Amino acid sequence: MGSVRAPAKLNLRLAVLAREESGYHQIETLFARLELADEIRITEGSQGIRLNVVDAELGPAPENLVMRAARAFFQRVARRPGIDIELIKRIPAGSGLGGGSSDAAATLVELDRMYGTDLERTALHEMALALGSDVPFFLDEAPFALAWGRGERTLPLVPPPDAHVLIAIADAPMSTRAAYATLDAQRGGLRVSHTCLPRADALSDWQEIARIAENDFEEVLSEELPGAVVLRDAFMRHGAIMARLTGTGAAVYGVFDNPADLEAASAATNRRVPHARLIRTRTAFGSPPAAP
Repeated sequence: MGSVRAPAKLNLRLAVLAREESGYHQIETLFARLELADEIRITEGSQGIRLNVVDAELGPAPENLVMRAARAFFQRVARRPGIDIELIKRIPAGSGLGGGSSDAAATLVELDRMYGTDLERTALHEMALALGSDVPFFLDEAPFALAWGRGERTLPLVPPPDAHVLIAIADAPMSTRAAYATLDAQRGGLRVSHTCLPRADALSDWQEIARIAENDFEEVLSEELPGAVVLRDAFMRHGAIMARLTGTGAAVYGVFDNPADLEAASAATNRRVPHARLIRTRTAFGSPPAAP
């Protein structure tokens, strides 16, 4: 039996650039890995691929990214599958926290380890990109990275000190496809965002990250995700270094220097948006936290 964690991520910056003729969008994003994680347990079974999801309803199993990743692996190594997979969900589905992409990457890595196939990194990345633009980031060990292109090209960076993170979800999830369609409709096909990142070494400081933090989906999805705006503003009023929508939503995160500010923001959120789901976690950079 193999067991592996599949961590969540934040988009500390997400700028949507040109739309390709293929329909895909060029992006520029700053990924940060979190301690919040799903767990995947894989055991050898009789035949086929069987998936059991714990603590979540994710729709038809054949469409799940874990199943798709497992099928891609066995096809690549030309082996007949025979495994049972248990997916323990802790990352909310449809939140923009990358749970599905992380699950897919973890499945590829764990199957490669279990079967001793030692696939080259390029082969794993090819499968990862075919599964989704965020999946390649989760394959790499770097917990903090700049990504561009469709998200598949990554540059590991020296991270800032670890920080406390409060995640809140008040709105129903929106599909990535629908979010991009809304963005395209409001832009009228024009490119709006532009690159404005500073030197890579400057991004080891939270204040510098906060200066360039943005998410192009925040304004265009304000009508579809009204709770996100309220949550973001509440976090900023109660001591967050920065607060943004992550991915295409519906989760909003706040980054805090110390847990006292996080708890104040949590209490304020409970008063203003009592139905919001709150999750406390931390960045997972492996560095000491900043001093309060």
